[in-house]
Amino acid sequence: MEQKVFTGKTVEEAVAAGLAELGAAAEDVEIEVLDEGKKKRGLFGKEVPAKVGLTLKEKLTDGQRAVKFLEGLLPLLGTEAVPVLSGEDEKIVITLTATAAKGVIGRRGEVIDAIQTIAGAVANTGRKEYKRVVVDCENYREEREETLRKVALKLAAKAVRIGKRVRLEPMNPYERRIIHSTLADSEEVTTRSEGKEPARYVVITPKNMKPFEKRGDRDRRGGRGKFDKREGRGNGKYGDRKYGDRKPYPKRDLPSEATPESSGTSFSRGSSTPGYKKGGFSGFFGTYLGKADDETPTPPTDEE
Repeated sequence: MEQKVFTGKTVEEAVAAGLAELGAAAEDVEIEVLDEGKKKRGLFGKEVPAKVGLTLKEKLTDGQRAVKFLEGLLPLLGTEAVPVLSGEDEKIVITLTATAAKGVIGRRGEVIDAIQTIAGAVANTGRKEYKRVVVDCENYREEREETLRKVALKLAAKAVRIGKRVRLEPMNPYERRIIHSTLADSEEVTTRSEGKEPARYVVITPKNMKPFEKRGDRDRRGGRGKFDKREGRGNGKYGDRKYGDRKPYPKRDLPSEATPESSGTSFSRGSSTPGYKKGGFSGFFGTYLGKADDETPTPPTDEE
């Protein structure tokens, strides 16, 4: 742009006069002070006005501002790529021309996605409504979109077939939008995003999703070793035993009536021999030390 010169008693007055004539704001022009001017000194002193030169800055569009930013960013990343503005009507499209596209795109698009995020932030600075920004390199975006559409249709068919929700891998907002738009008109599934960034993902839910099954219903259809509440009997390794039944405990044979009381076994009930009495003592268990006969020893007295 051509520089225009303006004068005034001071530099401030010269700048204000220039801005008024150009109809621009101070941030829209480049100011160059040509002469600061001199005040009148003495009786015959001459007053010299201040002189400034104003040049209108080139007004960049949102897309041009993003491209200019990337021109300074890409060399810092060690990437030999040239950004070119391809369009900015409905969305801003920036195409990167590089000698090594893999270095610009990344293993799974991480690098180009990061560049796109930064370019979007720069392009939307000062805007009231967000404008979508797409950064592409060697038709990567189109191929990626086609892959995501195929994945969306395939997983939607799987969700309908098994009657359960299917969760996709975490994706950025741009890729999640492709999944949603691909299945938006589907009559069999619905989609929604869950989780938090950067691990936010898409979940495909079939409209014929099977209700939650209780454990008894699953066991009745062939569960192994489970109890069927509806039928009232077990299956598998428990056989047909009713629920709540206890396993029979083997009974022990009681000793015969002739078992002596000192043998260490249970006392016979209902016999003539004195049996067990509550709170009393009915004899010794085992053989009395020092005697081999069956005679019951007499306890010592205090006199002995």
